[in-house]
Amino acid sequence: MKKYEIMYILKSSLDDAARKAQIEKLHGIITKNGGKVNNVNEWGLRDLAYPIKKEIKGYYVVIKIEAENVALKEFDRLTRIDNNVLRTLITVDQD
Repeated sequence: MKKYEIMYILKSSLDDAARKAQIEKLHGIITKNGGKVNNVNEWGLRDLAYPIKKEIKGYYVVIKIEAENVALKEFDRLTRIDNNVLRTLITVDQD
């Protein structure tokens, strides 16, 4: 399995319980498809550089994972259609 780093931004309007449920749901996509979440780093609420979907703030989360291509494609597909996710960025982890 390859190592990846994923940063995603959630809507700032989510309350704590909804945000935790959304984070668990997103991490579940990876684990259900044979991947493993190694590290979760919640950056918290930050201003966006420019408005995304009429939002000016977002909740940033960075995770390090080990996964196959299938898990990444499914994660990418599901986050694109999820209204609570503003943006995602998937990069190969160099560590």
